[in-house]
Amino acid sequence: MTTDWLDYCLAKPGAWRDEPWEGDVVTKVGPKIFAFLGAIDPVTSIGLKWPDREAADLWMERYPGSAVTSAYIGRHGWNRITLDGRVPDDEIADLVDQSYALVVAKLPRAQRP
Repeated sequence: MTTDWLDYCLAKPGAWRDEPWEGDVVTKVGPKIFAFLGAIDPVTSIGLKWPDREAADLWMERYPGSAVTSAYIGRHGWNRITLDGRVPDDEIADLVDQSYALVVAKLPRAQRP
């Protein structure tokens, strides 16, 4: 991994770090999570929101084993990308941007950055 994904997420407007479960770091915008980073020493995968199941399924076909449905919350559009070098950093950055935009769009206007 060449990108510090925590720093990348925190560079988004209104983004902040939270640790709602001991040892598991997430980044939020307003009160909502847009990236699950888990244990950050080092970050080995990142959980992100997809716009729809079809888009997620295409990623899983393109990167088998590196893109998987997130446990427990996968039915709500969340998927996990393993940061093992098989998925290029620029594509992961696009996914982070997409997840952030999807979450911001669902926030009430008063909570948007």
